[in-house]
Amino acid sequence: MELTRRDAVAALATLGVGGAAALGVRDWQRDDRGDVVDDELVQDTLVAAAEVVYPSDVSGTAAFVETFLEGRLEREAHARGLRETTAAFNDVSEQWHGDEFPALSPADRDRMLREVGADTAEETPDGTLAERVRYYVVNDLLLALYASPTGGELVGIENPQGHPGGIDTYQRGPEA
Repeated sequence: MELTRRDAVAALATLGVGGAAALGVRDWQRDDRGDVVDDELVQDTLVAAAEVVYPSDVSGTAAFVETFLEGRLEREAHARGLRETTAAFNDVSEQWHGDEFPALSPADRDRMLREVGADTAEETPDGTLAERVRYYVVNDLLLALYASPTGGELVGIENPQGHPGGIDTYQRGPEA
């Protein structure tokens, strides 16, 4: 099942986010510690995480995640937390595995997400690193996937909220 940029825009629309930011623009920000955070690293981190988190029969994840992320970075409060979390997560990845998260093999990325505790942590935007990775990385990726029409089909949601399914959907009876 192939995800597209159109799916990402549809998922953003479901969240009430306007059009995505200009494509391909690099943005440099400073986190609360004053460290420079490169949005390209944020993008690479989420694309790498999607390769582990998304079902194996999903393709087109890079363009999908990049487009979704551009819209998410338009919301300043969310963008700040996302940038700070990915910077801290990549720092820990370097300490534990000798390289940033996107440079790790898929098996090591999966292990890293589990080692940091993102697979079992509660999602909290201002919590521990595990809770923030769960909130800003894992949950954002899953939200993007299942809020999109194509991703919704994977779990039997023919028409995710905010996406009309056409008259055929509404003319079927309850036995359908």
